[in-house]
Amino acid sequence: MPEPIKALRVNPKDNVIVALRDLAAGETVTVDDHAISVGEAIKSKHKFTDWNLGTGDTITMYGLTVGKADKPIPRGHGIHTSNVTHAVQAPQINEEARPWSTPDVSQWMDTTFDGYHRESGSVGTANQWLVIPLVFCENRNLMLMKEALLGPLGYGITRPYEAYVQQLAQGHAKGVPLADIDPDSQDITRNRLFPNVDGVKFLAHTLGCGGTDNDSDSLAGLLAGYIAHPNVAGATILSLGCQKTQLDQLREEIHKRDPLFSKPLHFFEQQKSQSERQMIGSALKATFQGMADANKLSRQPAPLSKLALGVECGGSDGFSGISANPVIGLVSDRLAALHGRVILSEFPELCGAEQDLVDRCSTPEIAQRFLKLMAAYQGAAQKVGSGFDQNPSHGNIADGLITDAMKSAGAARKGGSSPVNDVLDYPGWTTNQGLNLLCSPGNDVESTTAMAGAGANLIIFSTGLGTPTGNPVTPVIKISSNTTIAQNLSDIIDFDTGSIIAGEASLDTLANDLFQLVIDTASGHYQTCAQRLSQDDFIPWKRGVSL
Repeated sequence: MPEPIKALRVNPKDNVIVALRDLAAGETVTVDDHAISVGEAIKSKHKFTDWNLGTGDTITMYGLTVGKADKPIPRGHGIHTSNVTHAVQAPQINEEARPWSTPDVSQWMDTTFDGYHRESGSVGTANQWLVIPLVFCENRNLMLMKEALLGPLGYGITRPYEAYVQQLAQGHAKGVPLADIDPDSQDITRNRLFPNVDGVKFLAHTLGCGGTDNDSDSLAGLLAGYIAHPNVAGATILSLGCQKTQLDQLREEIHKRDPLFSKPLHFFEQQKSQSERQMIGSALKATFQGMADANKLSRQPAPLSKLALGVECGGSDGFSGISANPVIGLVSDRLAALHGRVILSEFPELCGAEQDLVDRCSTPEIAQRFLKLMAAYQGAAQKVGSGFDQNPSHGNIADGLITDAMKSAGAARKGGSSPVNDVLDYPGWTTNQGLNLLCSPGNDVESTTAMAGAGANLIIFSTGLGTPTGNPVTPVIKISSNTTIAQNLSDIIDFDTGSIIAGEASLDTLANDLFQLVIDTASGHYQTCAQRLSQDDFIPWKRGVSL
């Protein structure tokens, strides 16, 4: 058996090498058939230079500029925050898009998934009912409805660890050692009254009043995206009455996304109600009836072109751009070639990858729109003394992503290599087939919230450090960049790409496997870890500086 690869040059243009294992000082590694003596201990996932670098020299990885040397760095020595700073190449718009070599998707041409067909022509991968407050003042009423509905309708215990604490209390009274009481022994499954309704979801948030007109418009647009979403059967709307975001705004935004909107939409205003009990009682009755009607719909075959895939990364590590993200990128390309939609967001994590994306824009106008949004976002951050360079977290840096450009170059690989057919500002709604860029923060939940609001009926989410993020309406498939995290956090990871780092599998093989998992999830044949754990994260972006 050949010796496992110790280090890797990702792109032939790169002047830094990635350590795939912990390397000792003085150890010799072979990269591209030539030997490099490691000048100092290099931790796995971190990078070291392939030649001597002087102060101001460019650091190149993924074939892109990802930083510059702040001081001389001898060949074989590591790069880190003390000797490298963030730097990027200024992008330039070309008149013609880069040609795309379309992948062979002949084996999936006749493949279908089982989805919920809506009157608009869209197809859902789930069938959810929504309860939405127009303003944060209604969050308490939202929670009262949640406590009332979930248990009786069979969607799990509203407080999943309540039974465990009761067991702890009973055991303590009887003198039973607490170590003998296992939280995994708690059964929180229930038989659903409405088997064709995947859930009733409650979108609590902190907006709706006390903000700017733009805040109000953005919230209305985002909520409209969730209501018009193919995974949603209908919605119950709770309003205080006097708040800034009004029902008319919401209806207008829904019409923009679905001019023939015909889903049931029930609206309740507390300031016009006789009492809290009367309002919530009426809302519960309408929600129950709506779910009963939604239960009449069943899954039917649909072409893969009806899939809209959001791609996300969070808790990234030094392997994310080498294993998980390029695998996701190949899946994105397969879906784009089959005329589905792909959404790539997180604009702070595209900083430094602009030229590659600009070269792929199908028209100069689309490229200009992308650069304009990037510049505006960067400018807003700089006005408050920040910038995209402050995006990497402590965990990112500790695991080898030491500049935002380095993180971005790996993160952008989730979008594959297909042409960019549209660029959308938040809270946009996708209509174009192929790759769409959506302006959103790098914040995991704000970004996944935005992509679902843009119509993504599935999301693939890569992680190297582990994150439990999910979404209320869109199934989120969690992908690990390394096998260690897949094993340690097996309850939140659906798919492991660590075999690429181990040299045991190819990107193409894993992409085919992941694409099949996407189809199985879209059909309801596979329930993601986030779905099983009811990880319904929802954070609207209050437009401002969020990296």
